[in-house]
Amino acid sequence: MSRSSFQEILPFVIDNEEFEESISLQVTSHGSNLENYSPEEETDERSNSGDLAPLLSNASREFDSTTPGESNSVLVLDNGDTLRMPKDGGSFFESFLNMANSIIGAGLPFSFRESGIFAGIILLLGLTYLVDWTIRLLVYNAKLSGRNSYQEVMQFCFGKSGLIIISAFQLLFAFGGDTLPHVITSLFPNISNIPVLNLFTDRYFVIIFCTIFISYPLSLYRDISKLAKASGLALISMVIIVVAVVIEAPRVDPRYKGGDKGTWDFVHPEMFQAIGVISFAFVCHHNSLLIFDSLRKPTLKRFAAVTHLSTGISMLACLLVAIVGYLAFTDKTEGNILNNFPEDNVIINIARFCFGFNMFTTLPLEAFVCRESIEIYYFPNASFSLKRHVILTTIFVMGAMMVSLLTNDLGIVLELTGGCSATALAYILPPACYLKLSSGNWWSRKKLPAVICVGFGIAVMILSTVLTLNKMIETKI
Repeated sequence: MSRSSFQEILPFVIDNEEFEESISLQVTSHGSNLENYSPEEETDERSNSGDLAPLLSNASREFDSTTPGESNSVLVLDNGDTLRMPKDGGSFFESFLNMANSIIGAGLPFSFRESGIFAGIILLLGLTYLVDWTIRLLVYNAKLSGRNSYQEVMQFCFGKSGLIIISAFQLLFAFGGDTLPHVITSLFPNISNIPVLNLFTDRYFVIIFCTIFISYPLSLYRDISKLAKASGLALISMVIIVVAVVIEAPRVDPRYKGGDKGTWDFVHPEMFQAIGVISFAFVCHHNSLLIFDSLRKPTLKRFAAVTHLSTGISMLACLLVAIVGYLAFTDKTEGNILNNFPEDNVIINIARFCFGFNMFTTLPLEAFVCRESIEIYYFPNASFSLKRHVILTTIFVMGAMMVSLLTNDLGIVLELTGGCSATALAYILPPACYLKLSSGNWWSRKKLPAVICVGFGIAVMILSTVLTLNKMIETKI
């Protein structure tokens, strides 16, 4: 297939099943064929052992060891190369669980407080569509470049500097939590008087305990599809949170509610910070290729369906929580909506427990990405080392735990991390890679959407980060 004919089909309107399946089966069994290729050196004709390699070779997955022709899982190409399909891999539903678990969060009502309710609704709908497109665009870039990860795609397009940039932005993603001690104190009022057990009323002890005994063991997995069950439980937890907020917010004591002034304003001055908060919630690009590679049949169409389902359901859940939560607490809405409720609310305490559980089961997904960044940057050609795997996992999980221990204001974390790293991961780097990989003028019909997306991302990143830092300085003053 020629380069030009391949690129005539835009990545955001692909719907031809036969075409998609043919892409997923074009493979090279010799990675060296791709090492010296660069976008500037492309030719019109591509060989079967060219650069359209599928993402079917996750090193953590098992492969069929039979000889060619002995099994239907082995394909022999015209040039003699063989493709062994993985025996293992996550199902469609398991991939959906992992992606949706990376998205749904409890900070969306805070974004409506910053943007205004009507502007917030428009932003949530628009950014969901944009994130859905750039997730699929990232996988399309991986197909064009024959690479298996976000970091490799960036390095392929922009060299060593690209790898450094993507690694830095991915490592900025961390987590924080401050809910479980309140839950335990409320459910067991006398626990503070019981020796040893009173430690579970201390925020720092609970974070350390849950990180070591929940997050750390899950983070040691090598195959991201193995986290599907934990992600499934985390999604059930998020459903409980949504139901709890929808039920309890309208009937909360008036003392906890905010004022009516500005509630129905179309837009608020902090709209750009709101984009950062929404982006922080929805961006899952850093582990999307890991999820793609864990699919049992990783084709563009199947992954597009996973992406549509994950972003669509997440958007509906977030929209419901954001509207109900914001209208109840208005100008008092906090970064974590659960912190707006009284500590003795039983239903909300159940939701708080679920939120804490969700935080500690989401961390392993981020640990996968951080570990992969270091592996690709420092050990690109090294074989797997259990010692290195354990050391890197320990560093990242304990580092994230330290961030959580030192972080109290979730709103600032959402604004700053979302405005800086999330916008780069979602709105700048995927379309920038596509512009580098594709041919033609930047103002052509197929490249103009990517150009606009890059411009939008740069503007949001600069404005959101500067305004958030200014807010932090003014608050301290």
